Amino acid sequence: MFLDKLLPKTVLQKLTYCVLSGLLLALAWPTYGFPLLLFLGFVPLLLVEYQLLLENKKSSVVLGYAFTTFLVWNSITTFWIYYSTAFGMVFALLVNSLLMSLVFFLFHKVHHWSHNNRIAYIFLVGCWIGFEYMHLHWEFSWPWLNLGNGFATYYQWIQWYEYTGTFGGTLWVWLVNLLIFFSLMATQPKRINILRAMAVSFVLLPIGVSYLIFPDYASAEAKEEYIETLILQPNINPYTEKYNTTDKRVGDLLLKLTEEKITSNTQLILAPETVFADGTNIDSWSFSVAKRQVEELKNKYPNTAFIGGISFYKLIKDEAKIEKQTNFARPGLWFNDYNSAIAVVPGREDDFYHKSKLVVGVENFPYQDWLKPILGNVMIDLGGTVAMKTTQPERSVFELTDQTKVAPIICYESVYGEYVGGYVNNQAQILAIITNDAWWEDTQGHQQHLSYARLRAIEHRRAVVRSANTGISAGILPNGEITQKLGYEKQGSLLVNLPLENKITFYARFGDYIARIGIFLAIFSFLLALSQKLRDKKIK
Repeated sequence: MFLDKLLPKTVLQKLTYCVLSGLLLALAWPTYGFPLLLFLGFVPLLLVEYQLLLENKKSSVVLGYAFTTFLVWNSITTFWIYYSTAFGMVFALLVNSLLMSLVFFLFHKVHHWSHNNRIAYIFLVGCWIGFEYMHLHWEFSWPWLNLGNGFATYYQWIQWYEYTGTFGGTLWVWLVNLLIFFSLMATQPKRINILRAMAVSFVLLPIGVSYLIFPDYASAEAKEEYIETLILQPNINPYTEKYNTTDKRVGDLLLKLTEEKITSNTQLILAPETVFADGTNIDSWSFSVAKRQVEELKNKYPNTAFIGGISFYKLIKDEAKIEKQTNFARPGLWFNDYNSAIAVVPGREDDFYHKSKLVVGVENFPYQDWLKPILGNVMIDLGGTVAMKTTQPERSVFELTDQTKVAPIICYESVYGEYVGGYVNNQAQILAIITNDAWWEDTQGHQQHLSYARLRAIEHRRAVVRSANTGISAGILPNGEITQKLGYEKQGSLLVNLPLENKITFYARFGDYIARIGIFLAIFSFLLALSQKLRDKKIK
């Protein structure tokens, strides 16, 4: 009787449930939300799907209702893309909501085919995990709303991410949602109580374990090894100043900010993404204005290394050397465009790293072999430049004078856990994130981006030094705790002491293994349900 009253019967009731799911997911999200709501977020939508199953509705109907949920969630949490471009926001909201809805579309089909609810719900969890994994690897990559990211500001709860990565959080969310949903579906009091107790236990036990294993980094100086880093935040407006100033002026500003707080113990100066934005020919780096500016810093502070961002290009006149990511300039001339990090280290040759996880549209024309003949050179502008960036295959690290190894992570790359693990497995002892988060103005965009850096710290047990042009520059301990930060539209610097680590975590070693298991289970359960459908059809 209770279940009959609980299930939404009318179209209005179903839409209300879908909106409620979207609101719960949105209100759980960093950095303003309370993540306990994630454990309830899918329950109303699951009730809608079950009612539609009883009504024998087609999967296309489920697609529409699910789209309502995910459009609400996406709109509230990522509306800030609008400040970069209205079209980019609309595209991101609609496409990501549709992709999320397709998971429920497939789930409803499997639910129809299978006579075993367990198979259907195993498929749902595995398929959702597969969707998130796809979002980490395909060319339309947008993993911003992967469920495991939702606990980023409650870092005390998720210290076990060093074993599971964020997919452990995704699995956690789905298991609790399903236990609550099953408790609502149950009719026997004993079973209801067991399921409720299991749901509470599944929430509390991982949090309890997290507090038990919480590592103490209260004093970086207490560590045998630590690095003193000067983090610079020049606060150059990307719309009105960044591409209208010069590398000479930027270099003078960096020197001024450096002189404010640098000490004789400072081992690293960290400047933000594309801080030198004039566009420097990589083959002429040694003679460039940016090089001279960095050399001035190096000469004044000869024991301190410098890492910062730069816009590089490389001219190509030989058609045989054109790559997939090469841009056409004019007949007979092409160029590679790089969003790069430079390391100028005393006693060593200058080193470069080229950003390789690219922002869709702005830096990467996805599936251009298919789409370019249809769309021409149109690209989706999500803020910044619109040239195809050239990447590099390996996650190289910068080695400082004292043999300290630093991971140069550029902006969007910090959202990818297994990808950052590539630096750690190449012996990086600290994660240096350089970014420019001012495209989205003072919204949740730059705050969420900072919070995701805490996830990388926990997963790999590496301290993070983060330099934002504007946004939030910060020092983050390997347990996710922020030691110091400099807020949005603040010009200045931070002097931080952070520990160096050599431990390789379970997650860093094995990566997104939960996702690979989830994909296998999704395929297996799909085939089981399909075989049941074929048997039923044969019997008829």
